[in-house]
Amino acid sequence: MAAGSCLLLLLLPWLVTASHSPPGCKIRITSKGLDLVKQEGLRFVEQELQNITMPDVHGKEGQFHYNISQVKVMDLQLAFSNLHFQPQQLLVFNISNASISLRFRRQLLYWFFYDIGSINASADGVHIHTVLQLAKDEAGRLKISNMTCNASIARMHAGFSGTLRTVYEFLSTFIVTGMRFLLSQQICPSLEHASLVLLNSVLDTVPVRNHVDEHIGIDYSLLRDPAISTDTLDLDFKGMFFPRARENQELENHAVEPVIKETERMVYVAFSEYFFDSAMHSYFQAGVLAIELQGEKVPKDLEVLLRATFFGTIFMQSPAVDAPLRLVLQVSAPPRCIIKPSGTSVSVSAFLNISLVPPGRPAIQLSSMAMETKLSAKVFLQGKALRVQLDLRRFRIYSKQSALESLALFSLQTPLKTLLQLTIMPIINERTKKGVQIPLPEGMDFTKEVVTNHAGFLTVGADLHFSKGLREVIEKYRPAPTTPTYPSSWPAEPSMDPQQL
Repeated sequence: MAAGSCLLLLLLPWLVTASHSPPGCKIRITSKGLDLVKQEGLRFVEQELQNITMPDVHGKEGQFHYNISQVKVMDLQLAFSNLHFQPQQLLVFNISNASISLRFRRQLLYWFFYDIGSINASADGVHIHTVLQLAKDEAGRLKISNMTCNASIARMHAGFSGTLRTVYEFLSTFIVTGMRFLLSQQICPSLEHASLVLLNSVLDTVPVRNHVDEHIGIDYSLLRDPAISTDTLDLDFKGMFFPRARENQELENHAVEPVIKETERMVYVAFSEYFFDSAMHSYFQAGVLAIELQGEKVPKDLEVLLRATFFGTIFMQSPAVDAPLRLVLQVSAPPRCIIKPSGTSVSVSAFLNISLVPPGRPAIQLSSMAMETKLSAKVFLQGKALRVQLDLRRFRIYSKQSALESLALFSLQTPLKTLLQLTIMPIINERTKKGVQIPLPEGMDFTKEVVTNHAGFLTVGADLHFSKGLREVIEKYRPAPTTPTYPSSWPAEPSMDPQQL
């Protein structure tokens, strides 16, 4: 028993670490961001409530037979609404003192008198209280996992006209009460469908695990359920790149966990060193961190200097003196990203092989030198794409064979650095120009981005705007329509023939 307790104590730190894997990417949505979402969401709710469909109402009071059909919402006034966070994983949406204007068709039969026409009605004091529960689904995507809803109508009025107006006013209590009940019963199912089906279809547009290019992909799956406070919603993403040839490969995260403390902007996105390291590690494993220059692609000034530097070797191989030069620059280990408050840099170790390639003969290696470079990295957002622009900061070459040869290579330091700056860096920056998408739903973009460096991670504070409305995105991804079903207690649609009323 004691041995088991000791084993549990030894394993406890590992279990805690395993249950809280540090994220490579973290997103915080603040109350200011939620206010923008509320504005767009309110328009969406209005559109959904306008599409409410209701069954016909018909009944009998003594010799009066009535039928109400073709109910249509004409107008909504949702003046007072509120959307706020509620710990632990909830969003609360309230609408109070709203009004809904309706129009429907009436049919009335009293003895031998038959009347038909339309009625305008108004539901006032409409209160709707909805609570959305957010959670991580099996695929690691944020979803609305559950919804609770309560709706009530304080008052309902109907205006009558026609030959039997007095009769209708007598029956208004029965008709209005029935309409009030049915309308209040339709509000929550409509919003439930809007949330669990339609809004979840928008969340489906958030990239979770997709390809960045032909070489690598990225995993944006959530590590855990969202953490919600009264002012913020925090999402922890894995934020790990992977080589497409080994999509199931996992790179262990030893980087500092991003910590977001700010709440002034609508949204904050944080990236740890692990985020960038996994990208470079994946490219390295994909074997694409290599560049070859041969013949005319080698800058002329550099070619002349290289031939002069290795003149003795070339002279001994006199038949190959006029052979084209080939430079192969290849990264020897996965580059490492270092993020400090002063800036972001990338350390790269590589080797450069210089050879002659006589036509029809094996290549003749002139030198193999090691290179150590440090690149400064400018990280920025454009739209929803995270982009990196690299610039050469420090550069050093040395021979892997001897210190004497390293001394001889000193004269190549400046021209090779120029080669990197003018030839190699533009190629690298062209590859990073496309960037990688941040996990936001379609139709939502960043504006006014500001990048701030910290020790081990950087944050991007930004505001949000909707480039597409929720309705536009939903219509694009709307699930196939299904036949609506009503509770069995609702009556079947009656005939419009007054003889059957």
